[in-house]
Amino acid sequence: MNTKTGAREDNPLLTDDALPRFHAIRAEDVVPAMEWVLADNRARIGELLAKGVDPDWDTLVRPLEALAYRLNRTWSPVGHLNAVANTPELREAYNTCLPLLSAYASELGQNEGLYRAYQAVARRPDFARLRPAQRKIVENALRDFRLSGVALDAQGKARYRELMQELALLTARFEQNLLDATQAWSRHVEDEARLGGLPETALATAAQTARQRGLTGWLFTLDYPSYSALMTYADDRDLRREVYEAYVTRASDQGPYAGRWDNGPVMERILALRHEEARLLGFANYAERSLATKMARDTRQVVEFLRDLAARSLPGARRELEELRDFARDHLGIEVLEAWDVMYCSERLRQRTYAVSQEELRAYFPAPRVLAGLFEVARRLYGLSITERPGVETWHPDVRFYEIRDARDELRGQFYLDLYARPHKRGGAWMDECQGRRRLDGEARTPVAYLVCNFTPPVGAEPACFTHDEVLTLFHEFGHGLHHMLTQVDYPSVAGIQGVAWDAVELPSQFMENWCWQPEALALISGHRRTGEPLPEALFARLLAARNFQSGMKMLRQLEFALFDFRLHLDYDPARGGRVYEILREVRDEVAVLEPPAFNRFPHSFAHIFAGGYAAGYYSYKWAEVLSSDAFSLFEEQGVFDRDTGMRFLATVLEQGGSRDPLELFVEFRGREPRIDALLRHHGLAA
Repeated sequence: MNTKTGAREDNPLLTDDALPRFHAIRAEDVVPAMEWVLADNRARIGELLAKGVDPDWDTLVRPLEALAYRLNRTWSPVGHLNAVANTPELREAYNTCLPLLSAYASELGQNEGLYRAYQAVARRPDFARLRPAQRKIVENALRDFRLSGVALDAQGKARYRELMQELALLTARFEQNLLDATQAWSRHVEDEARLGGLPETALATAAQTARQRGLTGWLFTLDYPSYSALMTYADDRDLRREVYEAYVTRASDQGPYAGRWDNGPVMERILALRHEEARLLGFANYAERSLATKMARDTRQVVEFLRDLAARSLPGARRELEELRDFARDHLGIEVLEAWDVMYCSERLRQRTYAVSQEELRAYFPAPRVLAGLFEVARRLYGLSITERPGVETWHPDVRFYEIRDARDELRGQFYLDLYARPHKRGGAWMDECQGRRRLDGEARTPVAYLVCNFTPPVGAEPACFTHDEVLTLFHEFGHGLHHMLTQVDYPSVAGIQGVAWDAVELPSQFMENWCWQPEALALISGHRRTGEPLPEALFARLLAARNFQSGMKMLRQLEFALFDFRLHLDYDPARGGRVYEILREVRDEVAVLEPPAFNRFPHSFAHIFAGGYAAGYYSYKWAEVLSSDAFSLFEEQGVFDRDTGMRFLATVLEQGGSRDPLELFVEFRGREPRIDALLRHHGLAA
């Protein structure tokens, strides 16, 4: 790469290094690097269009793929560090770049000369002879030109660009408000009597957190492992209520920091701008706009899908809630079950009914054993060898780096693994791209992924131990990672997860979770932290029996999120505003069984839809779960480690990326269209 025109030669973001040099990246490097890449891309695109030749794949699309790849690869470590090692300086640089990137994307999407050039490629007699991935890239590009407003008049195009720039800043502000609000709150406890019921792991972690901040006693935060431990095990009901209120009022007008990082106005503005964008592009609402790049045919199909699942789940959920209320009253002395009692009472009921708890299971899932077992599952299914590669620079001492090789010893992918919660790190779990696969112009790039979780960190010299729920999360994100890393598509914009319909992108991740329930796999991923003994059969039987404990309530919680998200964007009325809590009230009246307290401000922290890619798309989790459950049912028929079936899934789903329609790929794997039966059976809802 030529870095001598308008950018410092020593800028670590402007190198061709195989992997980012994270420690060398400074906040002051970010804006110059991005400005240089964007300017150079513009110049090269101008040169391509100025040639005046009849464009084809090699003269137009191939070089544009290379330019997009370079831009994504330059920005990737910036966005990643902003999420996992946030500092005020990096945040400022990140926010400065967002309007630059938005303006560039809109400019390309509205470039009529570029649009006509892609149209010319699609009209060529030899277009049908291109590879499916190549044709898909051109077809996606033509669709995306239309979705970027290429057909708008000058005033419309200008307004579209303004919308995109403001939305980029608002979604970043939503996430940053949430991070700041989460990091601001903590609860220092010095009286051990208030911590009755908490397991040793949670106490040791809280004590370590306190010591790290120069305090005695125990310090609890709103990082999910800390919050979850208190809500699940703390006998002190007043303490549970205090922590619950702090958590559900983050970044809102309620709670201990009311108004300080309030996302309320941010949500309203995001919804208004999305609706305006949709109408500008000819859609009735943003839900319609969202489905333009998804599997679902129309908004009616999505709503009917969600309501059908809710109707199937409601009777069981009502019985589960009544059982929980009876148990809380009769065995715990809680006359009125409140929101801050639900996790605590549910865990006590689970233990009473099934004699199994997440804390009891934790001892059987030490991190080294879980990782070794996870990699062995991948080996048995797909013939992969996964090994740690020491000496690779990372952003934190806890982060590890791994390589994936196939049965021919070919390097297929690499990934960073960042497992533990810590300050200045965004909550949740995710997979993101460091770089994608690329085989262009004689250059080969291996896909590299970031796999990020927020599990309870190790205490002292002891390895971290995971709950079974955390193991499920790890398998989920690893499934995303395999989709990204195992692709055999050579063109970046449809390789891995790129170009995959958003309501199908959760298929590989949810698919991987199934092995966490299989005795053959549990024997690989479990081993007592002291003895190494795998999960005992009796304990596994209790775990399996408890798999669908409160499955109706859990299903309805996800359906509440999905229907709320979809209706926010489907029913938006500019004259009435977002009506966030009005719509949430209507959705809860329809699908919820437990009423949260009035101060609950869940939408203010709903980052999936206000800061992530799931706007009018949260339904994708359940939509894709139909696919993943049905896909796994073939392994149930053939054997959970049947190599032929595994290699078939690898070839038809994981390796294909976004190069082909996801329904077509599913049918090729399963031999038929998807059915909902396996999903209902796996959740105990088949009856």
